[in-house]
Amino acid sequence: MSAILELSSAVRTRRADMGLTQTTLAKLTGLSRATVNQVENGTIRDLSLTRAAKLLGILGLSVTVTAPRPKSHSHQTAKSSALDIAARTASVSYRVSINADQLREVFTTGSVPTDFLPHIYTLLEEAPVSLLASIVEELHLKLGVERTLVWKKMRELARRLKSSRDLWL
Repeated sequence: MSAILELSSAVRTRRADMGLTQTTLAKLTGLSRATVNQVENGTIRDLSLTRAAKLLGILGLSVTVTAPRPKSHSHQTAKSSALDIAARTASVSYRVSINADQLREVFTTGSVPTDFLPHIYTLLEEAPVSLLASIVEELHLKLGVERTLVWKKMRELARRLKSSRDLWL
């Protein structure tokens, strides 16, 4: 797949999964709606790396340049799951900590125990979009939850908690 087609597919899919319109995505990125449309349709003639990185960053995606490696040499390093990182991030300023299992429950059911309302608000209001996108991807891959459903739950929670972040409007 060519780079522009891969980019257009990733942007279109992630935007739709997040429940954003092209207009809202354009506002969040500082690009025009026409530019977002051209990217999604693969018809953009010139998109700088800076503009592409900004667009992808808002969607929790990134551009990576790597040299191909033979499969026999590839290995994964052990790392924390997105839910573990998010739980630590959400708990920084609070005496009681939320854990990854509790976050998993919140983002799959939309139900938040009263004690953890501030944690969820903080996460939805301040966490990098890339972390939120990683949570969505993790829930999709590990539990089979549809990405659009997780984004919808996040958006509903953000609205219920009165988040002012443009992402949730």
